[in-house]
This record gives sequence, C-alpha cells and structure tokens, in this order.
Amino acid sequence: MKIGVLGLGFMGSTHLKAWKRIPQAELIVVASDVPEQLTGDLSGIQGNIGGPGEKLDFSAVRKYANAFEAAADPEVEAVDICLPTHLHAPVTIAALRAGKHVLVEKPMALEGDSADRMIAEAEAAGRLLMVAQVLRFIPGYRATAEMVRSGRLGAIRSALFRRRCAAPGWSQWLSDETRSGGGVFDLLIHDVDFCLHAFGKPEAVSAVGYEDLGRGVDWIEARFQYPGIAAVVVTGGWHHPKAYPFSMEYTVVGDQGTLEYSSAGVPPTLYRADGVAQPLQLPEVDCYQAEIEYFMDCCIQGRKPEFCPPEESAAAVKLANLMLESRRRDGEALDAGW
Repeated sequence: MKIGVLGLGFMGSTHLKAWKRIPQAELIVVASDVPEQLTGDLSGIQGNIGGPGEKLDFSAVRKYANAFEAAADPEVEAVDICLPTHLHAPVTIAALRAGKHVLVEKPMALEGDSADRMIAEAEAAGRLLMVAQVLRFIPGYRATAEMVRSGRLGAIRSALFRRRCAAPGWSQWLSDETRSGGGVFDLLIHDVDFCLHAFGKPEAVSAVGYEDLGRGVDWIEARFQYPGIAAVVVTGGWHHPKAYPFSMEYTVVGDQGTLEYSSAGVPPTLYRADGVAQPLQLPEVDCYQAEIEYFMDCCIQGRKPEFCPPEESAAAVKLANLMLESRRRDGEALDAGW
C-alpha cells in the first residue's frame, strides 16, 4: 500500500518509524511546512515521551510543503495525518474526497460537529477512516479493557485514570488553544477514549480545574457518571515547564479485584479478591506499529475498524468539550445528551 505521512513533528516522526517496519507499506509522500524536515532531518524533534528524532532518507519520496496538495497526490492510497489538531478535519475531508483511506492522529477534531462530518465524508467516499487512539493498542490497557468488558473483574465500583506531563515547550502550536484544544485534548483525550471503550458512554460529566496557558498550565479533574459505578475519574494535564515528568496510570476497582498500573514503576497488576497480587502476562508490542498495522489490515480487507471505530473517537471529542464546559461552570454536572 502506498502511504503519505502528513506532518513530520513528534507524532509524524514516531509514525514514520513504525511504517518503516511494515513490509507491505511503501512511503511515497511526506508533507511538512518546515523545510528542514523535508530533507529528512528530524533529529531536532522532541516530545513528551521518547528521545529525539532521527535523520531519514527521503531521496525517493515526493515532498510537499502543503498538506492539502499531498493529500491529493494521485498515487497515494492512504494518508497518515499527524498535523496540528485544528487541521485534522479539513485535511481529512480533503483526503477522503480525493479517494484516500485516512488514519488521523488523536484528537480526531476540536469540535464534535467536525468529527461527525469526517465520518459522513468517509461513508460518502467509501473509504476507511480511523483515529490513532494508541492507548487501545498498549497491552496493559488492552488487557484491562478486555477484563472490564468481559465481566472477569466483576461489577466495576470505581476507576481512576491520570496522565500528566510538563508544559509542551517542544511544539509552540500546542500552547495555542485554538489549534490544540489545550492539555485536555492533547493528553486526556486518551483516557476519555479509553473510558468509552471500556465502560461505554457516560450519562453526565462534571469537572473542575485550572488553566493558565500563558504559563503552560492546563489541569482538570473530571467525573463521568455511569449507572452502578460510584466514580470514574479522569484527571491530569500540563504542569509546570521542563522538569515535570510524563506519567500515566490507572486504578480500576471491581468486585473480583483491583487492576492497577503506573508508568512510574507499577506494572499492570491484578490484586485479586483472594489476596493474591498477579502481574498481567503481556506481550511485547510496539503500540504505534500495532495500531498502524491494524489500520492497514482494515484497508486491505475492506472492513471497518471495529476495534477503534471513528464514532467512539467523535464521542471522545464531545466528552472532552463537555469537560471543559463544566470546568468553566465550576463543576456543574452536564448531561451528555446522547
């Protein structure tokens, strides 16, 4: 399959590394508005996880400074969109209308209406659309979702998801709320999507927190209301610059035990109701390669991405906006309005 990667920042370079390891994929197009990146020199790229980028050989690849032109390249069969979030919807729609399958980085869009339009355009074009919600492909999170959804953890009583990092000094566009949506969209969209995947749609949302994007601070604590679950909490965001480390963690409490994980040093572990602590047996998986391989397989097989459907990615966008609205209203509970 002939691929174009649009956007060569932190996520674009991360996806490129994964595409290089997939024999069935042929990278034929890249797009960036940074001339140095189009030379293949991605060594100056930084993000909130992992090390710097690398230098790649783009000598046999067509290079575009304009993502819309790249999306229309006649030889490209599928595009991987890793652009700033405000460009996700318009470039996705342009690519779909040009007959391309689309993998678009999270968050899907900044507004629910835009996300819904992306889905409608994919259906009209007869092309596959998937959002790169990589958390679903991380083995520990995947095993946790399977245990919750299968009932093996028993009735769920509470759940906590937390994700934090330093203010995003590595990409200036992230601090512009009109382009990125802030820390809630950049970071916590992962955990919002995971709640939809594991528990379904909540009935209502409430949130409190603090925002000062001029200083790089965007923090929130949100509660999702589900029948029969005392509390599902999603919390975290951007904290003070540079020194503050990235971390992610979860605790899910069920009648048959508690599942817990922390990137700070606690591997995914089931603390069983009988008193036994049981680390989960998980495969070694590159989660970015796994999500890209899944997308590519769906394209080749002509089937919808049921494990990571765009409808749930659109719902995550709507819930993230409800979180922000509730925070503006000092924690008022807002009906999800499904």
